[in-house]
Amino acid sequence: MIAARIQRPEARVLATEEFVRFAAAVSELSAEEWTLPTDCTAWDVRRLVLHVLGSGDAQASFPQFVHQLWRGVPLNKQIDSHHWVDGMNELQIRERAHLSNEEVVAQLAAIGPRAVKGRWKTPLPMRYLPIPFGPPIGWTSLRYLLDVGFTRDVWAHRIDLAAATGRDMHLTADHDGRLVADLVAEWASIHGEPFELVLEGPAGGKFAQGDGGERVELDAIDFVRVLSGRRPGAGILSHALPL
Repeated sequence: MIAARIQRPEARVLATEEFVRFAAAVSELSAEEWTLPTDCTAWDVRRLVLHVLGSGDAQASFPQFVHQLWRGVPLNKQIDSHHWVDGMNELQIRERAHLSNEEVVAQLAAIGPRAVKGRWKTPLPMRYLPIPFGPPIGWTSLRYLLDVGFTRDVWAHRIDLAAATGRDMHLTADHDGRLVADLVAEWASIHGEPFELVLEGPAGGKFAQGDGGERVELDAIDFVRVLSGRRPGAGILSHALPL
């Protein structure tokens, strides 16, 4: 009842496709939609998109990743944050703020293949460097970020775009359904409690762990928004898994 985790060959396919879907969603934005607020309360749609573009640049180029890390982490003091990645995110947005919306759309369309290629050519020893991912995951290897973490980040922000604009999100079982199933598998392994989960929609499915657990029924994308902290959760859904 719990799906097998995503392995590296499938992870590359999903990463490539998610960049394509995110770029397509951004290309459809109207001028007014770029200014809408998002579930990431510090960011409007434009700032959110600039973050994804900047993150893609870092994935595509190791020197760019080092630049963002070196210059970004000190920004945590300015933005009153204590997680190292927040400063990087802020730098990504600041350094791309001069781009027009049209330039952002064009660069997003090009960055996906380069970002995925950059992630998959990371030398094997580096893939196992430990990084502080934050609770509830704690310390994990860079491999986690390269294989699944970056893809989930783009995917979560595509969900944010749909929520902000009210546009229908392009969802399929073979792509979004696999990302949901993998998320459920990791989430279940972390909290270890019994549950029965019925997720509705194209990305949904039925999942269970143990006996006698809480039964929850909701839309699959709403489930992702709850786990990621975009919406409140109670009971078994109080166990967060930030994206």
